Amino acid sequence: MFLEHQHFVTLLLVLVAADRYLVATGGGSGSVDDGRQFTYNSFVGVNLTLDGGTTVTPNGLLMLTNGSLQMKGQAFHPSPLPFRAEANGTGTVRSFSTTFVFAIFGQFANLSSHGLAFFATTSREVLSAALPGQFLGLLDDTNGGGNRSDRIFAVELDTLLNADFRDINSNHVGVNVNSLISLESANAGYYDDGTGMFQNLSLISRKAMQVWVDYDGMATVITVTMAPLGMARPKKPLLQATVDLSGVLQSTTYVGFSSATGVMSTRHFVVGWSFALDGPAPALDISALPTLPRAWPKPRSKVLEIVLSVASATLVVSVGIAIYLFVQRRLKYSELREDWEEAFGPHRFSYKELFHATKGFSNKNLLGAGAFGSVYRGKLRKPPKEIAVKRVSHESRQGMKEFVAEVSSIGRLRHRNLVPLLGYCRRRGELLLIYDYMPNGSLDKHLYDTSADTLDWRQRFHIIRGVAAGLLYLHEDWEQVVIHRDVKASNVLLDSEMNGRLGDFGLARLYDHGANAQTTHVVGTMGYLAPELGHTGKATPSTDVFAFGAFLLEITCGRRPIEQHQHNNRIVLVDWVMEQWRKGMIMDVVDTRIPDGFSPDKVSLVLKLALLCSHPLPTARPTMRQVIKYLDGDTLLPDLSPAYLSFTMLERMFDGEFNQNMLACASSTSIGAISDLSGGR
Repeated sequence: MFLEHQHFVTLLLVLVAADRYLVATGGGSGSVDDGRQFTYNSFVGVNLTLDGGTTVTPNGLLMLTNGSLQMKGQAFHPSPLPFRAEANGTGTVRSFSTTFVFAIFGQFANLSSHGLAFFATTSREVLSAALPGQFLGLLDDTNGGGNRSDRIFAVELDTLLNADFRDINSNHVGVNVNSLISLESANAGYYDDGTGMFQNLSLISRKAMQVWVDYDGMATVITVTMAPLGMARPKKPLLQATVDLSGVLQSTTYVGFSSATGVMSTRHFVVGWSFALDGPAPALDISALPTLPRAWPKPRSKVLEIVLSVASATLVVSVGIAIYLFVQRRLKYSELREDWEEAFGPHRFSYKELFHATKGFSNKNLLGAGAFGSVYRGKLRKPPKEIAVKRVSHESRQGMKEFVAEVSSIGRLRHRNLVPLLGYCRRRGELLLIYDYMPNGSLDKHLYDTSADTLDWRQRFHIIRGVAAGLLYLHEDWEQVVIHRDVKASNVLLDSEMNGRLGDFGLARLYDHGANAQTTHVVGTMGYLAPELGHTGKATPSTDVFAFGAFLLEITCGRRPIEQHQHNNRIVLVDWVMEQWRKGMIMDVVDTRIPDGFSPDKVSLVLKLALLCSHPLPTARPTMRQVIKYLDGDTLLPDLSPAYLSFTMLERMFDGEFNQNMLACASSTSIGAISDLSGGR
């Protein structure tokens, strides 16, 4: 009897140990998947579809990105889930719930490349066409602003501030539908149950955090909550958004995670994940989750420092030789050069030359960084010259040979109001553009940064006149027509004498005089884009004139073309200026930082010219040659009135309320009258 009891206890211990092993390795109860509900406390042996740079580490972590630059990584449930009760997909989307643990390991303690997102989508094709960097591996640059056909829902954990997507800061959580512009967003963190106070969480702290996402299909409400790993779910959610997913998700839907890197090295981890339809997601077993890598290297001990300092005297020669060989090898193989580039001769810079000019692209030489890439200050040795080096990713749609040819052509532009594009350098997956260095920085710094010097009206008008002269040279006076396509204050740089110079020709396009523009891909910045671009997609000199009109208002009013105010109220600068003109208070729009002593007539001329350049009809806008004549006083601006420049009817035409016949009829009456005001073009 005693032996039988002893055998029973032994068997029981074996079964308990086996169960614990299955949970710890993701098997058994730790990894359950019935097609509608699953729990992964580890990803070892889990059947997931992995794409891009995503891998599963030996200890069970789902690593979406491994630190490589310009990488995207995706992981999702291999089969679509039945998100609608009706097979034909006509009913409402079922309630669902998910919870997951994640961690983001940036290269630096306070700087990350990009974040990650949980997504649900009807089509995997949307994910296959997605781009890395700011697009989080979810969408591409043609629909990052929104496209209903994409049918994708996401909760983003974003670690970069991107003005194009209206991000609130560089550490936020957002609810997105068919777009990278969040419907609702909030600072990353949680509300303490005891005090009710908000506690901030740094997404790039390299610490594990848990997120809960719940969708109520009847109330059509998304709830997002987060907290440090190990803390109970806070009672008050981080954010809630009313979203009807019936128009987004079909009867079967894929769920998973996506992340991306840009110009900074970052690793994204998912530690555990559970999901359920029509009920709460199963709780994760915190004790069974795999361990994250060490957050930061161990500090060296005093003894080790002493040993290393003594040994360094004998190793300095060998280490120096090793470093020299390593750098030479890296410089030799990192630069990308092909035979066809010989035709562009002097416009090609060596990477070694740029590396030394910028002191190894040191952070001390960093002039600015954003979604476009990074700009560094440098100094060439022979001949001595200060330069600015812009590092961007390769153009994905245009052939590189054609792009370099255009860079070389633009490099031949010479005008005192243009920033000279000196040349380029190519590396694998990267393009470097070299410009003259402008010591006084960009114009927008002087308009919006209170710590920068304030520009008086004489300086502003001098800059306006200079940019206008530069555009006239591009449109009419050079051997080809050059469309800049991104005229704005941030692309106007100031030299040592505060002359305005138009720069950043990364989006510019060229064509012969008398020919038609062939571009059909809309690029630029919101608030500066002419309305016809949405219909034709063709950039013309007239679209540059429209952007120049927005630039005139920006430099005169000291306000951006589109501003987001409280309660998501959006103020369009051209509409606001027009309204003040109607009230007889046009001088009230002038930037209050401009010192007294300017001529109201001159300011009024610039404001009215800006409204004329911003006209929604391209034929009603003046050419840049006419603009120069108006600014110089060689031609008087027509006697305009707010009634003539009322855009309401014209905007309705562009919105499709009038058919083509009515538009043609209107063109011979009221629109024709407005066109005459611009100089009889």
